Amino acid sequence: MVKVLLAGESWVSATIDHKGYDPFAHTQVEIGCERLLAALAAEGVEVTHLRSHDVAEKFPQTLEELDAYDVVLLSDIGSNTLLLHPDTFTRGRPTPNRLKLLREWVTNGGGLMMAGGYLSFQGFEGKANYHRTPIEEILPVDIDPYDDRVETPEGVRAQVVQPGHPVVSGLDQEWPILLGYQHTTLKPDAELLATVEGDVMLAARRVGRGRTLAFTSDISPHWAPEEFMSWDGYGKLFAQATTWLAGREN
Repeated sequence: MVKVLLAGESWVSATIDHKGYDPFAHTQVEIGCERLLAALAAEGVEVTHLRSHDVAEKFPQTLEELDAYDVVLLSDIGSNTLLLHPDTFTRGRPTPNRLKLLREWVTNGGGLMMAGGYLSFQGFEGKANYHRTPIEEILPVDIDPYDDRVETPEGVRAQVVQPGHPVVSGLDQEWPILLGYQHTTLKPDAELLATVEGDVMLAARRVGRGRTLAFTSDISPHWAPEEFMSWDGYGKLFAQATTWLAGREN
């Protein structure tokens, strides 16, 4: 069984309701990856979900801790959260650089995937900030140095361009609509698996003994609408992605 560590894909919503003279404040933790977790479980993939507010403190700090997993999936979690352990940010103490750690782990044989979102790749207003980091070095794509979002509220469809690759094998050549993605540039030694509007949708790369994938749209709303998540290829796509990243494809 492939073991995946999914970091990110949650947020805390803080709301103030005003009822006449009286305001009422409340907060709620939102989990964006519930559908993906269920889909991967149905495909026999074991996923540990590390919620965004836990990533800074609890994301692995050693190669040995990372070795408990076959694949790390970063989704909608900015580089600051990985870089700034509370011991560093709050207490001013040195801690491991987990972007460099992931680069080393992948080179040694690990699998890394980044999925798109407002805090992926470079992200909304550049706040994800993975440009010029060790993560960009190992991904199949170069990241824009500025806000890289391409909003497509009309809906656009990705096209598979390498149907024989294990990640996209058996999937429809044209996918259901997506409502946005991130603009990236394919690295010369990467494989382009799917495109959208002439841009990269899905790309793969071998890095040392390891493998990386870039999926430039979202695994959940708003960029991934119901049409995409209820597609019978949704779970199969990401299960095949994690299987390939783990080096266990047929």
